[in-house]
Amino acid sequence: MVGVSVTPPDMASEQVSLCSAVPGLVVQQQRVCHAHPAVIRAVSGGARRGIEECQNQFRHDRWNCTVEGGESVFDHTLQRGSRETAFIYAITSAGATHAVTQACSAGNLTDCSCDASRQGQSTAEGWKWGGCSDNVRYGMMFARQFVDAPERADRKRSLRTLMNLHNNNVGRLAIERQMELKCRCHGVSGSCELKTCWNKLPSFEQVGRFLKSKYDNSIQVSPKAKRRLRRRGKVKRKVPVQKEDLVHIHRSPNFCVEDPKRGILGTGGRKCNRTTSGPQSCQLLCCGRGYNTQVIRKLERCQCKFHWCCYVKCKTCETMEEIYTCK
Repeated sequence: MVGVSVTPPDMASEQVSLCSAVPGLVVQQQRVCHAHPAVIRAVSGGARRGIEECQNQFRHDRWNCTVEGGESVFDHTLQRGSRETAFIYAITSAGATHAVTQACSAGNLTDCSCDASRQGQSTAEGWKWGGCSDNVRYGMMFARQFVDAPERADRKRSLRTLMNLHNNNVGRLAIERQMELKCRCHGVSGSCELKTCWNKLPSFEQVGRFLKSKYDNSIQVSPKAKRRLRRRGKVKRKVPVQKEDLVHIHRSPNFCVEDPKRGILGTGGRKCNRTTSGPQSCQLLCCGRGYNTQVIRKLERCQCKFHWCCYVKCKTCETMEEIYTCK
């Protein structure tokens, strides 16, 4: 039949199991999942990478990116529209974009490949586009289509929906803004008679640092805003919210005390540093409750010497290490 593709039974069952394995998908996401199962694998892996990077960026903070219902990558809707929620939406959207773009360049997807839109074109600087530019436009397009679907299903467009859509886009833009230009010289004896360049994805840790800086400067928007996001406060209201700014509605809790209803684990039992004054310090992390000191005995190889031939002989040294944990 013209225009209809027949999917083999085993492949069809694999698609169904893949799409049903991800809880909380709306109708549009399920459609995209069944139509592009290979891409969805990349999206799912990218979203998980986003959560891992979130935990990396906040490992020394009171909030260390504990996610409600932690078994699900997409069901990360924190109860309040805080700046932590803003960061989670942005980093998972960025993770999906990064992973899909990476999969395109690696040839793992049939739907896309390298970005050849400017292949062979010369620039004013005298170099040509060549190599395999990472197809970030496809990655952004697909991530938008899939990740934004739950919010776009909300026809009322509540303030929380506007916030989520905006922060999703901040995550995608973070990938695009951090793209790196890589070049290679061609010529006799290493001369640079001809130079070809291509766009390369940034490391995801670099993206995480970029979004962490946006988190630190997240903008609180007015809860009275309806159709568009506006800064809170009469004086600031006239200053427009920029596309790359993270936005939040509610102030963040202090995350000091455990609150299961809100998914807050508290800081009790967290390791801290007694000698510093930054985010990892016992003073800040323990919220004034003080800390416990534990002395741990460690055995390590030491004073190693190379003997001819051919082995290394070491002594065993004993060290005592103090560990500090919040009360």
